[in-house]
Amino acid sequence: MKTVLILCTGNSCRSQMAEALINQRLVDGWVAFSAGTEPSGYVHPKALLALEEIGIQHEGESKHIDDLPTKEFDSVITVCDDAAENCPVWLGQGQRVHIGFPDPAKAAGSEEEIMAVFRDVRDDIDNRVLGYLRNLAKED
Repeated sequence: MKTVLILCTGNSCRSQMAEALINQRLVDGWVAFSAGTEPSGYVHPKALLALEEIGIQHEGESKHIDDLPTKEFDSVITVCDDAAENCPVWLGQGQRVHIGFPDPAKAAGSEEEIMAVFRDVRDDIDNRVLGYLRNLAKED
């Protein structure tokens, strides 16, 4: 079983959704962990709702990279995409790659418009991050 760390700044939206999607859909090959360099202290309710809409119940918590049970990963994926954010640098073990996504927590508009952004980011994570991990597994 391979391990992947999904790394972000706040660990409240993108990294949480990625962790949940990987642990639900790639259960035969990968175990995902997520963390942040400046954890927000909560998982965004709209991220949880976006996951629930596709049948995933996620009970993650926003945590700091120092609180992880291990620092040894096969892959480390950073998911920050906003130039104003300082996407963290991972100095531990694991093949590093950046697959960026806009921060859905910064979405503006009506409740439905904001939820649409969360859904778009969720689906993009599902396609790009899980696709990357599937291809990585094929290479081994």
